[in-house]
Amino acid sequence: QVQLVESGGGLVQTGGSLRLSCAASGRTFSDYTMAWFRQAPGKKREFVTFISWNAGSTYYANSVKGRFTISRDNAKNTLYLQMNNLKPEDTAVYYCAAASKYYSGTDSGEYRYWGQGTQVTVSS
Repeated sequence: QVQLVESGGGLVQTGGSLRLSCAASGRTFSDYTMAWFRQAPGKKREFVTFISWNAGSTYYANSVKGRFTISRDNAKNTLYLQMNNLKPEDTAVYYCAAASKYYSGTDSGEYRYWGQGTQVTVSS
């Protein structure tokens, strides 16, 4: 089992930046594809980005491409999301999630382990 704890959320103005972290514990971090999802009030949870177990591949939703960067440090068991040029529509609870290293995709159902989420609010 993997335990995931997000941090780094907060309130930021439009155009600002935030860096989210997700600390993993339990099983070997490098055994997992890692992803970020988000859920805005009244909306369904949506895929943001994923990174393969060895950081060899990444993929982004069109809505964040060019503004967000996912990375991981397997030695520190930590996943990151650097968010730049934030927009009000980025306001959501952000969740990190873990899937088998043999899966690389956007389907939330394939991600077995989830953190509790961290709130990101972008003011206009």
